[in-house]
Amino acid sequence: MSIARDFWMVLEPLHTVTYFSPECVDGNKDVGLRGFWMGYFGSRGAPLGPVPAGVIEASFYGFNPARVRRAIPDAWTFAPPESILRMRNATAAKALRRVAPDIDAMAAEAVRRLRPAVDAVDGAGRVLFAANRDLPLPDDPVAALWQLATTLREHRGDGHIAVLAVEGLNGLEANVLASAIGNVPAEELKQSRGWSQEDWDEATTALAARGLMDGDGATDAGRALRADIEHRTDALATPPYQALDDPDGLHRTLLPLARTVVENGEMPFPNLIGMPRPPT
Repeated sequence: MSIARDFWMVLEPLHTVTYFSPECVDGNKDVGLRGFWMGYFGSRGAPLGPVPAGVIEASFYGFNPARVRRAIPDAWTFAPPESILRMRNATAAKALRRVAPDIDAMAAEAVRRLRPAVDAVDGAGRVLFAANRDLPLPDDPVAALWQLATTLREHRGDGHIAVLAVEGLNGLEANVLASAIGNVPAEELKQSRGWSQEDWDEATTALAARGLMDGDGATDAGRALRADIEHRTDALATPPYQALDDPDGLHRTLLPLARTVVENGEMPFPNLIGMPRPPT
């Protein structure tokens, strides 16, 4: 595996407490956001400011625009982005402390060692990365660790979307192809991303016309394309980690924390992100 993929598998579980942990789900409600999806779009999109729905559609990529527009821009009338940002830092830190009570013993040092990865790279063309990078780093070291993990996670995601766009795969088609390969169950993707069966069938037909699918399954060409997309995503995500003094040592430090998050059920498997379990 590449260094970028190695770090994805330890940083992604830290980031995703913001979606799955009860502290974070309740925090979205407490700050004023209504319903799970307004909480998701509002909290993840808050670094962008009170943007219109089109910006969320473009930067999140895989969601049905109708699902986004049921939440955005209304979210900003219930909770300003500044309030959401304070809440998401606090609730993510609370969740991480619950599942990993010893996290305070390593958080400050992990932040010191990980921060150069964020500071070293250009944000051009990486909207969610740049928006998160420019946020003030919290004084709380656990919240700061979560923020850095989130920023690097969005760096990878921005690059992944760029590769999908170059390959002519829209958000729906990317979901259908990922499901056809077996990364994520189709029914879960349809429900979570807001696509109808008719939408799904149309995308399947379009992918079949390109020779990427046959029936509900991916062809060899489809599997090869998906593997190439992942390889190029890893390549685009590599530069931040080249700025680290001791990437292997930092990875060894973060790996037990990622495993603890996973073992406590804060990140389900299989998951809609398509991430495998961190190595044992």
